[in-house]
Amino acid sequence: MTADASREPVKPFLIAPDGEGRVRLTVRTTRLNRWNYPIVDSSVVDETFATAAEARAHAKEHFGAQPGQFATK
Repeated sequence: MTADASREPVKPFLIAPDGEGRVRLTVRTTRLNRWNYPIVDSSVVDETFATAAEARAHAKEHFGAQPGQFATK
């Protein structure tokens, strides 16, 4: 039997390039419904960044992000 991939925890911060070559930061929160199935809500930060390092620094400063909480896909 394989593990259900949809039940793996989602990293709360997603760093990804947009169509214009800038880097965007998405903040994700996960909650469980009454059947303990994870529901993920995403919110894209209005600000764009030149590099992923700038996006990480912004997340650390404004959202208290810790190492290991970032995803790039």
